[in-house]
Amino acid sequence: MSVSDDDIAHALELFDGIGDLTTRKMMGGLCVYCDGTIFAIIHPDGGLMIKGKGPFVQVLEDMGCAPWEYIRKDGSPTSMPYWHMPESALDDPEEARDLARRALEHL
Repeated sequence: MSVSDDDIAHALELFDGIGDLTTRKMMGGLCVYCDGTIFAIIHPDGGLMIKGKGPFVQVLEDMGCAPWEYIRKDGSPTSMPYWHMPESALDDPEEARDLARRALEHL
């Protein structure tokens, strides 16, 4: 499975207006950058996720967001510093842009 053109267009629409957005295929999905800094990913198994670092992690946890976890080839579980976007932000560009700005502040 791969990230669809519709998934990419949706993410870019949600984050439109926060800066110069670019994408790059990586990590089995697509990385989303603002002014050259990665702040989100789109993964075929996890959907749209935002990067969480520092105090922003607590904000994401308080919103009920779960970290992206996967199983390595050796069978061990691991996680990355990306959190599933809240459902409400997937339909609300204002909320999505706010989360993106907050993520970028903590990188």
